[in-house]
Amino acid sequence: MIAPLSLPDSRFRWHPRATAFAGDTQIRPTACPPQRLIPPRPLNACLTALGATLGTGQPFCITETTPDGLATLPADHFATLTGGTSGAPKAILRSQPSWTRSFATNAALFAYTAQDSIAVLGALTHSLALYGVLEGLHLGLDVHGLCDMSPAAQAAQLRTAGCTILYATPTQLRLIARAAPLPRLRLILCGGGALDARTRAQVAALCPNAALHVFYGAAESSFIALGTADTPAGSVGRAYPQVEITVRDARGKPTSGSGTIWVRSPYLFLRYLNGNSAHTRREGAYLTVGEQGYVDTQGNLFLQGRAGRMVTIADQNVFLEEVEAHLMALEAFEHCVVLALPDPLRGHHLVAAICGAADPALATRIKIHCRTALGTHTTPRAVHFLDPFPLLASGKPDLARIATIIEAAP
Repeated sequence: MIAPLSLPDSRFRWHPRATAFAGDTQIRPTACPPQRLIPPRPLNACLTALGATLGTGQPFCITETTPDGLATLPADHFATLTGGTSGAPKAILRSQPSWTRSFATNAALFAYTAQDSIAVLGALTHSLALYGVLEGLHLGLDVHGLCDMSPAAQAAQLRTAGCTILYATPTQLRLIARAAPLPRLRLILCGGGALDARTRAQVAALCPNAALHVFYGAAESSFIALGTADTPAGSVGRAYPQVEITVRDARGKPTSGSGTIWVRSPYLFLRYLNGNSAHTRREGAYLTVGEQGYVDTQGNLFLQGRAGRMVTIADQNVFLEEVEAHLMALEAFEHCVVLALPDPLRGHHLVAAICGAADPALATRIKIHCRTALGTHTTPRAVHFLDPFPLLASGKPDLARIATIIEAAP
């Protein structure tokens, strides 16, 4: 087991044992002045600036634009960005301890050793990638940023560097799953979306010695639930250590059925610096981002979708994420989105957007699959194939851009 340089609730530090790599370029801390605003690219300059800032207490944000209030952030705080799937990314304010508290938890949960190294595949504007880099540097592990590489080159660098721990989104895993085996990986921490069974099987074949843990959380909440090998199908796992999950009905009362997911946790964000969300609310020590779901009698959390992505079709509530999950069970699409369009008769009707070239036979198969599994009202009326597929900087689908393309389609 490794011991962090400082207490788990301290400010971020660059442990003297840790080295950072931008691809195959080694980065070490320098005596540069700390920075509040750190551009994400080029990655070697980003890591250099980050290294000069860690341990100073200087507040910072890795972004291409300046968030409101960045100049007046308090010491030992930082700003990061939401994924922005359903709108423009929002800058959020966090205390540094809201992340460092979970660094020590992960080190104990997953038995980190001084021989481990952490790799991230996304840009450091994405909170998942930034978290992985900061965790490694704080605990004394080498970290590898691979965002400027193709999926094939990322896999090759993972092998060359002998990385043992990988933070990745489901989409990133689908992309590298086509590569040659990665036997050195022993742990994969997957967040940022649902992981379908097909991709899970591909990752198991690619990384035969890796334990795969899917965790659920949000930029505003950090870790909420953690899945294990025993997690039942469809669940995102049980509550992460020190997190309390409760589900409330439409009246705000605790329920054993479906409702809004609320959490109490030491890992919560403080406030939005710019932008807002009508679905993010606080009541005392509890926070919700509007996610809907339920907890079974064993404590396993099942998600149904965000309140903002629930629509009514023929007087029935439909969660678009549930329909997307059914499509991903049919085939591990690189990207797949279901949208709801206004319908004067039924309230809404669904359309699907799939990454790739037009494939009429696949479109027919998708409709038949949905009609059989979900019923007529929840079957996409049309299937659109988009290549390239609009994505945000976080790697998540750009729902606003996709809707614009679909609405303009003949």
